[in-house]
Amino acid sequence: MRVSAKLPDFPWDTLAAAKAAASAHPGGLVDLSVGTPVDPTPRLARDALCAASDAHGYPTVWGTPGLRRAIIDHLVSRWHALELPHEGVYPVVGTKEAVAWLPTLLGLGSGDLVVIPTTAYPTYEVGARMVDAPVQACDDPAAVRGTPSLIWVNSPANPHGAILTADETRAWVRYARSVGAVLAADECYGEFAWDAEPVSVLDPSVNDGEPTGLLALHSLSKRSNLAGYRAGFVAGDPGIVGELVATSKHLGMMVPGPVQEAMRVLLGDQTHVDEQRERYRARRRILAQALVGAGFRIDHSEGSLYLWATRGEDCRATVDWLAERGILVAPGDFYGEAGRRHVRVALTATDERIAAAASRLG
Repeated sequence: MRVSAKLPDFPWDTLAAAKAAASAHPGGLVDLSVGTPVDPTPRLARDALCAASDAHGYPTVWGTPGLRRAIIDHLVSRWHALELPHEGVYPVVGTKEAVAWLPTLLGLGSGDLVVIPTTAYPTYEVGARMVDAPVQACDDPAAVRGTPSLIWVNSPANPHGAILTADETRAWVRYARSVGAVLAADECYGEFAWDAEPVSVLDPSVNDGEPTGLLALHSLSKRSNLAGYRAGFVAGDPGIVGELVATSKHLGMMVPGPVQEAMRVLLGDQTHVDEQRERYRARRRILAQALVGAGFRIDHSEGSLYLWATRGEDCRATVDWLAERGILVAPGDFYGEAGRRHVRVALTATDERIAAAASRLG
């Protein structure tokens, strides 16, 4: 059986007609469909990459001691996390890859239930399908049917930007531990919180001061405009992380040495992150005002790099309406049936393109 037969059709392929229509606009395409950064990679990252470019030896799967220390210090200083041992952190080749491979690396199979949010990043389900694990979409631990082996939570969430409260996060931690499940928290959009403050599963206020059963996934793609470097990390329960590292050694899954050094430097600097956050805040304000003025309602969107918008109609009709104005967005059905009446509008466009979109909506 071909592996691809296990997977759904790649959702972005269904946007070809809408993209063609939007691209035909006299003012050009405004692509707000994807979350890829458009602003420059910080100079300190490029300098660090160049300085480490004499990378004649193989990098370590576990990461350099300096990078591991930087990850631990970053989690403590920025996310109020408990201080993990080095055995509790692990750099990965892009967090999307880590999400997709996690069920495989955990040794899950057809008898292992995977719980994902009802409106969710598609890769959570893709990872489960790769190991033939059943998937249940659920936003409340009290509503889970069966006994899961892996639970995904995502805050701030992609696509809709909702942020879990400390009480909600604590409830998932306690539930996962009660059933012996791994709780994997996708915290990649943590730096972009607008109307509420996210809390990490590694914060002692929600995990009783110990990381048993918990994994947090972080990415430098958005916070540091580093998507092209493929740089992220997993942190949490040292026993689980140790298993991931041991398996990855056999599979040769390792972050390139120069990228590890760029990560180390960037994790020690908050200034560039704060500057990028303000860029997105300004773009968000302009787009939100324009969408509301055009008759949209914006739901959730307390955080992340997207606005979750609706005109009260099927998302594909909204995609076509916006495409007529040269604006391309992601239909909510990419993220599950619960998103069918919304579209995801990304903030990841230049100031000029954001202004063009607002003008067309006006």
